[in-house]
Amino acid sequence: MHLFAPTISPVAGPRPASPRVPVSERVLAALAAAACLALLILSARLDPEPAGHGTHTQLGLPACGWVIGFGRPCPTCGMTTAFAHAAHGRLWSSLVAQPAGAFLALLTACGVWIGAYIAATGSRVGRLCARMLAPRWLWAFAGLAAASWAYKLATWPTG
Repeated sequence: MHLFAPTISPVAGPRPASPRVPVSERVLAALAAAACLALLILSARLDPEPAGHGTHTQLGLPACGWVIGFGRPCPTCGMTTAFAHAAHGRLWSSLVAQPAGAFLALLTACGVWIGAYIAATGSRVGRLCARMLAPRWLWAFAGLAAASWAYKLATWPTG
């Protein structure tokens, strides 16, 4: 017998993973796709405020307390405006309104397509996307959010 010859074990090894996800994951993917689509449809029904913030008041929400109290933008200032611009296909305007909001709007659009694909085909691509919830990716997004807030502070009209 050769030292490096493969041996065949009579014991069966682990079964290969199924190429498709279970029905429960497909249902969750469909619900996620529907939620993302609903958010984009709602955003498309809004008229983005030219000032780059304040679009959320069209949803019946009050004016931002940070702006009223401090005269400065809050960390999420411009998110709704960025989503509204992105939903209207104006990606540059979305980026100018709130860079992190533009990024989230694009991720939301991707969520529609990826969720629908998983729901329809049972693909395992969602498990690959879930890896983006790893700490390094979350820290990277936190950095983007902080930089976006700094951008809003720097571009906020004074006087």
